[in-house]
Amino acid sequence: MTYGHLDQLAINTIRVLAVDATFKANSGHPGAPMGMAPVSHVLFNKFMKFNPKNPKWLNRDRFVLSNGHGCMLQYALLHLFGYDVTIKDLEEFRKIDSRTPGHPEANDTPGVEVTTGPLGQGFANAVGLAIAQANTAATFNKPGYNLVDNYTYTFFGDGCAMEGVACEAASTAGHLQLGNLIAIYDDNHISIDGDTKVAFTEDVLKRFEAYGWHTQWVKDGDHDLEGIEAAIAKAREVKDKPSVIKLTTTIGFGSKLQGTGGVHGNPLKEDDCKAVKAKFGFDPEQFFVVPQEVYDSYHKHAAEGAALEAEWNQLFEKYGKEYKAEHADLSRRLSGLLPEGWEKKLPTYKPTDAAIASRKLSEAVLEAIHDVVPELIGGSADLTGSNNTRWSNAVDFQPPVLGIGDWAGRYIRYGVREHSMAAIMNGICAYGTLIPFGGTFLNFVSYAAGAVRLSAISHDRVIYVATHDSIGLGEDGPTHQPIETLAHFRALPNCMVWRPADGNETSAAYYIALTSKHTPSILALTRQNLPQLENSTIENAIKGGYVAVENPNADITLLATGSEVSLVIDTVKELKEKHGVTARVVSLPCFEVFDAQSKEYRLSVLPDGIPSLSVEVMSTLGWERYSHEQFGLNRFGASGAYKDVYKKFEFTPEGIAKRALATIDFYKGTKPRSPINRAFQQLI
Repeated sequence: MTYGHLDQLAINTIRVLAVDATFKANSGHPGAPMGMAPVSHVLFNKFMKFNPKNPKWLNRDRFVLSNGHGCMLQYALLHLFGYDVTIKDLEEFRKIDSRTPGHPEANDTPGVEVTTGPLGQGFANAVGLAIAQANTAATFNKPGYNLVDNYTYTFFGDGCAMEGVACEAASTAGHLQLGNLIAIYDDNHISIDGDTKVAFTEDVLKRFEAYGWHTQWVKDGDHDLEGIEAAIAKAREVKDKPSVIKLTTTIGFGSKLQGTGGVHGNPLKEDDCKAVKAKFGFDPEQFFVVPQEVYDSYHKHAAEGAALEAEWNQLFEKYGKEYKAEHADLSRRLSGLLPEGWEKKLPTYKPTDAAIASRKLSEAVLEAIHDVVPELIGGSADLTGSNNTRWSNAVDFQPPVLGIGDWAGRYIRYGVREHSMAAIMNGICAYGTLIPFGGTFLNFVSYAAGAVRLSAISHDRVIYVATHDSIGLGEDGPTHQPIETLAHFRALPNCMVWRPADGNETSAAYYIALTSKHTPSILALTRQNLPQLENSTIENAIKGGYVAVENPNADITLLATGSEVSLVIDTVKELKEKHGVTARVVSLPCFEVFDAQSKEYRLSVLPDGIPSLSVEVMSTLGWERYSHEQFGLNRFGASGAYKDVYKKFEFTPEGIAKRALATIDFYKGTKPRSPINRAFQQLI
C-alpha cells in the first residue's frame, strides 16, 4: 500500500484535534494521541470492520484503548469515522456531563467498548473480548456461516506493561493461544515520572515471547506506515498465538516538548499549539478544524463497514432458516433476555433438608441452570475444588490442540490470577453474548478490587463466586479470613454483595445476579454447613432482607447475614429460656437490594420502637444503617477449627445473648426510631 498526502493529512488532523481538545479543557494527555495517530490511521482505515451507525453490530472488530489517558485519540477517531460523537462533543472534552469524559467510558460514548483508565485493565478486557469471540464463534458458526470472526485490537503503553493485571492477562492469553487478539504496544519510553529508564528497563517483547505471543517490532512508528500495515497484516495471519507489535513512537510528535514527560499529562502551551498547527499545515488561529477530504476518506471506510453489516444481516437471516434453534438462541442473547422459565430450575429447600455449605449450594445452582442458561460461562482462579464452580459435565475452554477442552467449552481455568480473572470477565461481558462468573476466596476478591470497581462503573453483569467467606473457614487463619472485605464492597456503588444464609437465599442471590443486567454481584459463600431456615424462600430473599423469625411484642431485633443467621435464631431460644426475653430475627443477605425496596417494606422488617443488634463475624462498618448496636469482628481472626474460632470471639448463642441483653438495657424506657427512619437518604 502506498501512502500519500491524504493519509498524512488524516494523521495530522487526529493530532490537532487532540491538541485543541486538551488545550480548551486545560487538562488531559495530548502526547499519546500525537504519537499514536499514524498507527490509528492505518488500523482503523485499512483493517478494522465496523459500522458507526450501529456500534453494537455483533461481528464488528473490537478496539480497546488500555492507555485510556490518551482517550482524545479514540474520541477523534470516533468523530472522524461518523459515530455519534460531534465536534461539539470534542469541544466539551472533560466537561461535566459531556460524552467525552477524561477516560473512555463505555456507557457514555458510542463506539467505546469498555471503560478503561486504571492502567492494564483495558489490556485484560481485550483478552476477555477475545475469549468471548472464540467461544461464541465455536458455539454458533456453521459450515458456510462464519457469523463470528472478528478481531480484538488493543493499544497499551509502558504503564499498562508495568501493571500486574496486564501481565496476568497476557499469560492467560498466551496459554489460550488467542489468535484473534492483536496488541499494539506504544513504546514511547515515557510515564508520569518521566523517562522509563528510571524504573522500567526490561525487554517487553522477550516477556511476551515467553508468554507464548507472536512478537514484532516496528522501529519507526512516527513515519513507517507501510511497516505498520505489514506488521498488522502479519499478526492477522497468525492463528495459533496472540500477537503483540512493539511500536516505537515519539510521544507528543510535533510538539516542542516531543519525547518528554511534558506532553504526557499536560496540555500544550498556547505557543506550542500554534506551532504544531503551523507545522502540520493548519491555521494556527483556528480550532477543531477537519478538512472535508479527511471526512470523505473516513466516511468511505465507514460505508464499507455498513455494507459488511448488511451482508452479515442477510447471512444471519439465511442461517436462521437452516439453524433455527441456534439463530433463536443467539438473537435472544443479543437482546439481553434470559431464556423463558429458566428460574424454575433454581433449587428450593425445606427446613427439614440437610445442612449444606453455601459454596455447595452455589454449585447446586450451577448444576441446575447451566443447561437452561447456555450463555453462562465461568471458571475459577485455581480454586475449582474449593469454590465448587464447575458443574459435573462441564467442558473446559481450551485450545483444541491441547486435548483438554475446546473453544466451545464453558469452564475457564484462570490460574492463580484473581485480578486478571475479574478484568477478563468484564471483557467477556462487554462482548454481548455471554454472562461470566468467576471463583476465588472472598479474601482474595480484594486482589481483584480494581477490576471489580470497573465492573460496577461499567454496569457489567458479572458474578463473583467468593467462597470461604469468614472466620468460619477455620484453620487457614487470619491471612485467609476476610474481615473488612464485605464493608469494602458494600461501599461500592452499583455492586450487589450477597451473603446467603441457606439454600433458598443462595438461589435468590443467583436469580437477582442473573436478572440484573447492569450490576455485578459478589456472592459470599461459606465453607461450613448451614441449616435450611424456617421462613426462608426465594420470594423473601430476593427483597434483600426479610423477617426470618417473627415474635409479637419482641424486646429486640437481631439482624444477621450468612452463617450468623442460624446462630442468632439459636440465640432466640437462649434468650427466651434463660432470660425471659423475646427476640425477632431479620436476615439481610444483600444491603443494596434491601435498600431498593419501598420504605414501607423496610420499616416492616426493621420497625420503629424496638432496639436492634446486628451480628456478623466481620467489620461492623456499615451496619449502623440498619441496627442500633453492632456485634462484629473489628480485628483479624485466628487459626483453629472454625467452631473454636467462633467460640474464642464469643459468636455463640451465649455471647450474642449477653450483647442483646446489654442492648435492651441501654434502650430501656425508650422507643428507639428505626435506623430506616433518617432525615434523608442518599440515593444518587
